[in-house]
Amino acid sequence: MKTAVLKQQGIVLVFALLVLLCLTILGVSSVSSSLMQSKMAQSMESYNVAFDAAEAGLGGVIFESEDLAILSDDTVADPLTEARQGTAIDPALQELSCFDTATWTNRRITSAGVQSGVQNNAAGTYSDSPAVNSWSSTAFVDERPCLGSSNVVGGSNISCHIFIVKGCGQVVGSGYAVANSLNVSVFAPATNGG
Repeated sequence: MKTAVLKQQGIVLVFALLVLLCLTILGVSSVSSSLMQSKMAQSMESYNVAFDAAEAGLGGVIFESEDLAILSDDTVADPLTEARQGTAIDPALQELSCFDTATWTNRRITSAGVQSGVQNNAAGTYSDSPAVNSWSSTAFVDERPCLGSSNVVGGSNISCHIFIVKGCGQVVGSGYAVANSLNVSVFAPATNGG
């Protein structure tokens, strides 16, 4: 009789330990899943903030290239004019990199926004909470005949100057930058032999 009672108590103890083990596994799994979802949400938020900064980088180039104060000042060049005066890029052979700060025409967007009449190269972050950098790289591609109605309107002395603009955004401390590219075509007088 005592042996049967001891066996039953032993089985109850083993069963209780198994239930406790299952509950522990479920708890650890829930915490792990919650932490993973939190990391995913933070990563997505960082990506969205960096993408907004990249879009601001593109917008800054367009703003500065249409800024009448810059266009009427011979001592200051807008990003497209400055890139046109540099070496042309061959997109098939060269990559317009966010991290190449020497080869291309670069601009920076800070929390103060773009300023009229100046090249936007001031140091500073696009936002501070979290700290995010926003900048752009612009490169001249080539000069080619314009397609469509511009041939009729402009004649043979007008050509299309093609540019690539890459807007870049990066959360400070992140190992990657989010980028978006824009192709820009500007009508301009054809150069000799262009």
